[in-house]
Amino acid sequence: MAKPEITKDILIEELVNNYPFSVRYLMEKGIRCIMCGEPIWGTLEEAAQEKGFTHAEIEGFVQEIRELAKSSKDSSAI
Repeated sequence: MAKPEITKDILIEELVNNYPFSVRYLMEKGIRCIMCGEPIWGTLEEAAQEKGFTHAEIEGFVQEIRELAKSSKDSSAI
């Protein structure tokens, strides 16, 4: 089964389940993506907007997460 494309509209739950390294990346950006051990609801864009990030910054997150996914054969190891 193919992993979903990483976009600003990806659900946090999908992002975390398919790209486990994204948890650390988002936490470093100040975006909480895990609460009580469960992924939060909503999209990457919604979570970032709640923290005050601009559309340009959100697009930057998408690009950086895509690059991290490409650069790792085992994305969970990052």
